[in-house]
Amino acid sequence: MGKFKQRGSKKVPGFNAGSMSDIIFMFLFFFMVISNMRESSVLVRINVPQASEIQKLEKKSLSSNIYIGSPLEDKKYGTGTRIQLNDQISEVSDISSFIEAERAARNEVDVPFLTSTIKCDKEVKMGDVTDVKQELRKVGALRIMYASSRRVKNTY
Repeated sequence: MGKFKQRGSKKVPGFNAGSMSDIIFMFLFFFMVISNMRESSVLVRINVPQASEIQKLEKKSLSSNIYIGSPLEDKKYGTGTRIQLNDQISEVSDISSFIEAERAARNEVDVPFLTSTIKCDKEVKMGDVTDVKQELRKVGALRIMYASSRRVKNTY
């Protein structure tokens, strides 16, 4: 009987990493497409009240956020109730120019569907919210939505 001898030692083929970069870029693009960027950083404390009847906003891109609450940085902005428009603390009188700037930035077809979303802390006095609503009424921004969280039903 004959013996079979191997000529030379067998080597394991090398790992081809050529397609690895393609896979990494596909994952990168996938996560970039499905994620959304935060539009503004909140400078005031917001603990929205709970509600039982909630309706979801259809197009978030057509809403402009108005935050009302006590500032996170007491030394810089004080301790009273503050209004935040986009990324800056503003006064009630600045709301009209804010709404006009939002309208100018949108397409003319979308302007009637712009919604002003008021996100206020549940400890904010209603007088401050009424002042904001009066300014919105003066500029003709009559579509107003109040942000809230869903009320948890009691099971007992």
